Amino acid sequence: MSKNIILTNQEIEHKIKRIAYQIYETFVDEDEIVIAGIASNGSVFAQKLALSLTSISTLKVSLCEVKVDKQNPQSPIYTSLTKEAYENKGLVLVDDVLNSGTTLIYAVRHFLDVPLKKFKTAVLVDRNHKKYPVKADFKGISLSTSLLEHVQVVFDDNGDNYAFLS
Repeated sequence: MSKNIILTNQEIEHKIKRIAYQIYETFVDEDEIVIAGIASNGSVFAQKLALSLTSISTLKVSLCEVKVDKQNPQSPIYTSLTKEAYENKGLVLVDDVLNSGTTLIYAVRHFLDVPLKKFKTAVLVDRNHKKYPVKADFKGISLSTSLLEHVQVVFDDNGDNYAFLS
């Protein structure tokens, strides 16, 4: 299977910084926000966004990992923070790739049970194949791909990050 690199490490770093600035502009009136990453790659992306955000702003950033069963998204969703920890705060739900929107829409639904000041979504790659009416407020790149193609993001421990189409 051939790999067509769509984002290099340097491009991913640039997208992270740009999205962090967009998040900061959106939440500039807040003291604290929660960056909630969908496990597992969404959490890594969320950590990178949070790191970038704390380097450019005075916002207090809390990280939250969101566990969604991607094969059975109707099953209960678990978060590393309690609902009280993100109640009445701004929240950004983060994932690496927005495919059909299934994972993101079920994760969004989970957070709708809690009153939030502001709620936004961020993805690194938006594939434009949505099955649900969900959109990414912040996105690194939009791709129009065929349904047979697969987008994968690799966050390497050595910092060699890339996204490819196969």
